[in-house]
Amino acid sequence: MSTDEREKRQARREERRRKQREANVERAAKMHEVRIDAPAEEAAIANGGPEGKVHIGCSGWYYWHWQGLFYPADAPRNQWFSFYEREFKTVELNAPFYAWPTVATVKTWLRQATGDFIYTIKVCELITHIRRFEDCGELIKDFGYVADMLGERMGCFLFQLPPSIRYSADTLHVILRQLDPCRRNVVEFRHKSWWNDEVFRQFEAAGAIFGSCSGPRLPDELVKTADDIYVRFHGTTRWYRHDYSEAELAVWADRIKSSGARTIWAYFNNDRDANAIKNAKMLSRLLSGT
Repeated sequence: MSTDEREKRQARREERRRKQREANVERAAKMHEVRIDAPAEEAAIANGGPEGKVHIGCSGWYYWHWQGLFYPADAPRNQWFSFYEREFKTVELNAPFYAWPTVATVKTWLRQATGDFIYTIKVCELITHIRRFEDCGELIKDFGYVADMLGERMGCFLFQLPPSIRYSADTLHVILRQLDPCRRNVVEFRHKSWWNDEVFRQFEAAGAIFGSCSGPRLPDELVKTADDIYVRFHGTTRWYRHDYSEAELAVWADRIKSSGARTIWAYFNNDRDANAIKNAKMLSRLLSGT
């Protein structure tokens, strides 16, 4: 591909993202109207979803590059979720980060899931990356209506912040005071300054889950600030591409077993080459001892 072609492709990608971000504002406004008009009895039980279990899955399931590696090469796209659900009982949905979900989208999630399948939802970038938690209390409540619709299929809300947001006491306060304590809230930071005792203490006081993550240039440790723990596996040296060895995952399995957590959430975001699939299965085996 020539330099000119790459630049054109990049320009088209940036234009799509710009339009998507504009659409997110409109979608958020519509969700606000739906939430305000919803009957009070539709509200979900606080911190919905099962407790005292191990939930292991992948960060997304709709990947073209998994076709022929995980999904059968001839499987139509509308069957991919069924194949995924045969192997895992939970998924971390990253798509809502880029596109604020509509009511119709959430209803699709409900229709396609069976049994005790659980969704964890990555919160829209409008809150975490565009507004950067500035005056986002109502937006967070509006996004939280997704949990009311999902009911027992709702796991966690994942707030992932960009690496440009570094620790400050004021920023920590702004984030925690806007989280809805009736939800299972996970915050994942991408700058190492957030790994400090004061942050951990404040998270414990707020009942929020500090997101542990295996990622390049981030502290390699399991942090527990609530009854639940949450771990994301991105890769150790390269984002999204690493294939974890059994020895690497055995270290994490030992940490998880020793944490005393009531409920465990672990998701693999190393989707390249479908490494997330086999690594998630491997961690499940290590934790179950089979």
